Amino acid sequence: MLETTRPRTTRRAAIVTALAAGIVLLAPTAAHAHVGVMPDAIDEGGSAVLTFSFTHGCENSPTTALRITMPEGLASVAPTVDPSWDISVERADDGLVSAVTYTALSPIPGEMRGAASMAVQLMQEAPESLAFPVEQQCESGVNEWVEIADAGIDPHDLDSPAPVVAVVSGEAAAEAPAESPAESPLPIAFGVGGLVAALAALTVAVLAYRRSS
Repeated sequence: MLETTRPRTTRRAAIVTALAAGIVLLAPTAAHAHVGVMPDAIDEGGSAVLTFSFTHGCENSPTTALRITMPEGLASVAPTVDPSWDISVERADDGLVSAVTYTALSPIPGEMRGAASMAVQLMQEAPESLAFPVEQQCESGVNEWVEIADAGIDPHDLDSPAPVVAVVSGEAAAEAPAESPAESPLPIAFGVGGLVAALAALTVAVLAYRRSS
């Protein structure tokens, strides 16, 4: 009886371990989901077309709208006309744009990339960084990307980081490295690799179980 029970226990442990490995490797994908912005640096007193993008919803719920709050330091904001979005603009008492809401004409599933853009012009006295808090509305639930990292803190360590654009000199802006607009590909690669590894390990465990039976 003992010789029969131990192999079964070992096989069950192997299956559990394989599934756990896949879950652990998949975790970085969810942790690094956020709304990104490109470019992430603008020349002092300059202008740019900012594109806010995402590749996720609210858990499994499709995205229905993005409400983006404007920071101080913008002289003008002009949302880009896009047939995928219905766009509404809010203005402060001084007439400057305070928020822009992009409402999707068709909800955007979590496995698809969504993007909305706007042209912005900086004031001469704009701060060194511009944070754009985003409220991501979904068919079920809301994600609020509003956290701003303190000095010395990596924004990627935040749970809900707001998209941030740095205000730099012209030379620094030209040398700024390009990166993924929505999220780093590294966590996605780890997630896919974890899934493949877990499935492979599970297959081996099941085959071993069948052979021993």
